[in-house]
Amino acid sequence: MTPLQFENLYRADWEELENLLAAVRGKREEQRLTQGERVAGLYRCVCEQLALARARSYPAYLVDRLERLSSEAHQAIYQQRDFGLGRLRALAAREFPRAVRAHAAYVWLATAVFVLPCLIVGLIVYAQPELILSVVDAETAADFERMYSGNEEAIGRTRDAETDLAMFGYYIRHNVGLAFQCFASGLLAGVGSLFFLAFNGVFFGALAGYLTQRGFSETFYSFVVTHAAFELTAIVLAGAAGLRIGHSLLMPGRLPRRQALVIAARESIVIVYGVAVMLLVAAAIEAFWSSAVWIPPIMKYSVAAACWIAVIGYLCLQGRNAR
Repeated sequence: MTPLQFENLYRADWEELENLLAAVRGKREEQRLTQGERVAGLYRCVCEQLALARARSYPAYLVDRLERLSSEAHQAIYQQRDFGLGRLRALAAREFPRAVRAHAAYVWLATAVFVLPCLIVGLIVYAQPELILSVVDAETAADFERMYSGNEEAIGRTRDAETDLAMFGYYIRHNVGLAFQCFASGLLAGVGSLFFLAFNGVFFGALAGYLTQRGFSETFYSFVVTHAAFELTAIVLAGAAGLRIGHSLLMPGRLPRRQALVIAARESIVIVYGVAVMLLVAAAIEAFWSSAVWIPPIMKYSVAAACWIAVIGYLCLQGRNAR
């Protein structure tokens, strides 16, 4: 393809990007965020076209124009913004659920990698409960039986945490650690994210199968079902963000590998913000609601159903019609 053909092919996109960049300057934050979605799409295309122009040694005027466009678009998209209430509202109302839907392929893959081992191992351990010792040691298995026996003042409380507030801090640390593993290990070409998703699925499945077989199903499921809507969803989303990072390293496309990684990280960070909030909500529910023995199981199941519907509806529908 000659430089002239290249320019004629993409001129319309370049002019549209120039017009959008001129339009977003001086507008309110909410308007910039809305138009920024189209700017971001054109920015990615311009980056690919710039890499092509450099690789093919196209004329300097053409490379200069693409460099200027990519630089201005980068500043418009990633410029430092104040994280006030308006920004947080935009993240919750539009950006987070839209980012999840934009990465639907990674989300579905992460879901499958977590859920399938969970179901398979759960059924196997239910049929042969002694296999729980292949996942945890005997002392840990005994601790789980104690926590979900129904004889404790609070369900699921560890020995060294005497209050719900202490458990709240424990759950935050524990859940954030799991999510961070699933996300950050995506730097290992995505293999790390796949491993930690499958590992957590195996652990949860083995625990569920064992406690069900031991007759603690009502105590266990009434405890986990509510906060799981936020916690398990957040872990899967963290894994999906890690897979996006890994994919950019394995298949950077026409972009240099480093630039592809930077773009993937900036796209994924919106999901990470949402994951952090979901884990905070999950920890609060787990510490102050799920562990309460005075709440009847039927009420916990009812609230859990509402939470699952709310989380799925939010991720699937929120922000679709926002302007």
